[in-house]
Amino acid sequence: MATLPNPLPQLASLGLPLPPGRLIDVTAEGKWPEPLLWLADETATPNTWAALQEAPRTHGLLPVLVDVGQGHGAPEDWELMPGEMSYPGDHDPEEILADFWDECCAEEAGDWPGLAATPDLAAKPTDVVHDLLAPGSPLKDPRLALVPARRSADIPTAIGWMGAANYANDTARLSAVLRSWEDRFGIRLLALGFDHLLMSVATPPSTYGEANAIAAEHFAFCPDNIWQGCPSDPTLVGYAEREVLNQPTWHFWWD
Repeated sequence: MATLPNPLPQLASLGLPLPPGRLIDVTAEGKWPEPLLWLADETATPNTWAALQEAPRTHGLLPVLVDVGQGHGAPEDWELMPGEMSYPGDHDPEEILADFWDECCAEEAGDWPGLAATPDLAAKPTDVVHDLLAPGSPLKDPRLALVPARRSADIPTAIGWMGAANYANDTARLSAVLRSWEDRFGIRLLALGFDHLLMSVATPPSTYGEANAIAAEHFAFCPDNIWQGCPSDPTLVGYAEREVLNQPTWHFWWD
């Protein structure tokens, strides 16, 4: 795997309109040879987010919101493990979801149903960041961050995120699934916290059949979404109707 150049050591010379912030190179394995991400010191606003949209086009840095308000501190407190990550492109997303399904879901939901069909609709631009930065958002204290990564799906792997460690130790396996969702549904990872991921969806399912098929993928990817997301109705059908059908964002949380 070819390694992308890391622009973060030269961040100050790139001329980006950044608020005050810091580079983070602290991991569970000690100090990393290069910074893993840049993180702003203050809570993000729609204006500061919009100002960073130039970064991915010109500098190989992807903007993302990092939620430091869940009681787990900032990324330097999360025990990041970039040295334990494989490469997302080395994994087959359907095989990964099928394996997860067989391990955790098959007893409850039967045989793996396969991947949901790819929508015929062209991906539509989806801008939900303003809502994510408003009161009532699932993000408690979102900070702007920049990560050197090939694509949005690779951001968790690039920083060595271990938020799903109780379910999947190698985050590259999750990124491989996110890559598939990028290609099929136009998802974009917008935010991550200590143990959760939030993404926009350019082509959310618009029928119950499509929503149910995608909900099965979500179940394999993150069973806690179904089991603990709504204790009064921990079913795939209920989850599909509440959290997938016509929803512009998908949110995953691991216990």
